[in-house]
Formats: sequence, structure tokens, C-alpha cells
Amino acid sequence: MTTRREFLVLTAALAVPAAAEAQVDPNLVANRKAAFQTALRKVVGDAKVQRGRVKLQLPPLIDNGNSVPLSVAVESPMTATDHVRAIHVLTEKNPLPDVVSVHLSPRAGRATLGTRVRLADTQTVTAIAQMSDGSFWSDSAEVVVTLSACLEEGLI
Repeated sequence: MTTRREFLVLTAALAVPAAAEAQVDPNLVANRKAAFQTALRKVVGDAKVQRGRVKLQLPPLIDNGNSVPLSVAVESPMTATDHVRAIHVLTEKNPLPDVVSVHLSPRAGRATLGTRVRLADTQTVTAIAQMSDGSFWSDSAEVVVTLSACLEEGLI
């Protein structure tokens, strides 16, 4: 007959391998960095991205990563010859780094975007504006997330 103490020790010993499977992938940081670079190349190709003309606003500290307010404004006259073609928002630590892409035309009148996004962790968020002349402009902001969202499969 098994005692209660022996049963609890046996149960705990069987639970250890299950807990070991739930650990974070040791290549997670490298994989996310590679995914961000791939998403960035998909947006800009080999073009140079310049700082300026784009203003990214989001709170520096957010309690819950499930709904983070974000706004992007781009300095542009929005004329037929000089306008913003697209605004892209990328994150460095989300499982899918390309968060949102918005395509615009001169008829938009203003090059602004306001939305809410999910953030997996404390990270840098980057907004990139593609202009009608083919140039790319960007702005970045760091946000501290206390309760993460976008957890990858297998993590609790």
C-alpha cells in the first residue's frame, strides 16, 4: 500500500518533465530578431530608412499588453506629387512583427493612423512611412508592458 506522502512525491516527480517542456525556447530572442528583420525587408527592401517626418505616440508604460493605444502622424502635404503611400507598424518582440499596414492616397487629406495593438512584452515599436517619391521615414518608441499579450503556443 502506498502512503499519501509517497504518492505526492511520485506525482511531483512526474510533473517535472511537463514543466520542463513549458520553458521558453533558447533561440526565442534570435528568432524574433530574424522575424523583425524579415518583416522590415518585406516593407522597405534594400532602401535606406531615415529618421524624421514620422511621429509615433504610445504610452511609455502600459498595464495590459492586450490593448495598447497607438497613433502615427506623418508630415506630408498629401498632394498628388508628394504624399504618403503607406504607414507600417512593426514590433521587435511580438510573434508576428508586422502589426498593421495602412495604404493611403492623396485623397486621404492627412497621413494619420490611430488604433490599438497587442504587445507581447516590453519592446520597441517602429512606425515606417513610405512616401510617393520612394523614400522611407521612421520613428520608434519604447514601451514597458507589465502584463504581456500575444503569448506563443506552449507558454502559460
